[in-house]
Amino acid sequence: MNESVKEYIDKYSPDIKELYIKLRTIIYDSISQEVEEKLWAKLPSYYVGDTFVRLIPFKDHINIEALAVLRYKGALDAYKITAKGMLQVYINQNVPSDKLEHIFKETLFE
Repeated sequence: MNESVKEYIDKYSPDIKELYIKLRTIIYDSISQEVEEKLWAKLPSYYVGDTFVRLIPFKDHINIEALAVLRYKGALDAYKITAKGMLQVYINQNVPSDKLEHIFKETLFE
C-alpha cells in the first residue's frame, strides 16, 4: 500500500480499515493493468491513466466515487447512492463484490 494512503487510512477505526482493505482488494482484483495508488486532494485514489476510482472513508461508511456507479443503480438498491453519484457502503452491510468488480473495471477502462 502507498505509504501516504496507509497513513491516511490508519487514522480510522478497525472496522473502516477492514472495509477499506476489502474495497481496495476488489479494485486490484478486477483489472489486470497496473493501478497507481495515491492521495488526490487528501483522498485515496486509484488511477489507470486518467481514469480513477476514489475510496472516501467516513466514520461508519466509505463512499465510492466511480463513473460506472450510476449504470448499476438498479442492481444496488440496498445501498445509498449520493446526489453526486457516489455509492455508500456502510460497515454493517455486505460488500457487493460482484457488482463492484464490474463498476471498477468499467470505470478504469472507459
